[in-house]
Amino acid sequence: MYIKLLGAHNSESQQTRMSSILIDDSLVLDAGGLTSSLSLEAQLGIKALLITHRHYDHIRDIIAFGENLFHSGVAADIYSISDVITIVTDHFFNSGIYRNLSEVPRENPTLRLNIIEPLQPFQVTDFEILAVPVKHSAPTVGYQVTSPDGKAVFYTSDTGPGLTDCWEQVSPQLLIVEVTNPNKFEETGHLTPNLLKRELIAFQRIKGYLPEVVTVHMNPSYEDEIRAELAVVAEELNSPVTVGYEGMEINL
Repeated sequence: MYIKLLGAHNSESQQTRMSSILIDDSLVLDAGGLTSSLSLEAQLGIKALLITHRHYDHIRDIIAFGENLFHSGVAADIYSISDVITIVTDHFFNSGIYRNLSEVPRENPTLRLNIIEPLQPFQVTDFEILAVPVKHSAPTVGYQVTSPDGKAVFYTSDTGPGLTDCWEQVSPQLLIVEVTNPNKFEETGHLTPNLLKRELIAFQRIKGYLPEVVTVHMNPSYEDEIRAELAVVAEELNSPVTVGYEGMEINL
């Protein structure tokens, strides 16, 4: 399984892009920093988007991506929970800001919208997908993606403390987990390095191992502070914690 981080931060600048992860050049998790990261040719090879929740930094590029496909006569699927599909339909496609890419062209719509149910596995191309509810301010699922050879990655998307129920459902070799803020902002509802440490201890207690860990969704205003605090977590757990970055490539 080949994984590339297209966007690893929670805001966009010349150096940072919002949440988006590419798997095997054909599957994308979240669409915050999708189109600015990939050539048109690469975008046309994407078969499906898995969207975790409705917040702007995770859905922004859906229209831009769909527009590129529309002009090239290519179609793709979008999978998500009903809350996300409703937001995309009502605010992107039925609001008048753009054409309804889920209905045109009539014979083969550019973006096919698929509502999924958490904890019910489904297939996308060769991958088995499991959507698992996580704690966040909007209804959110993380995705475990398993390849035919049994390699699995779990992406939490945005979340906060209290992931015990989530850990019961997944067994990844790679965990891509959000760490948005430094420890001084533990009350924001997002994970910090110290909160991540607690969740990883719980993961190890439940599963009996620690997966490879890569952090994303970092607030660039506090990047140096977050990196220093994550280094302490890795030392205390005696297990590597890697800070993700735009363009990072992982072979699982």
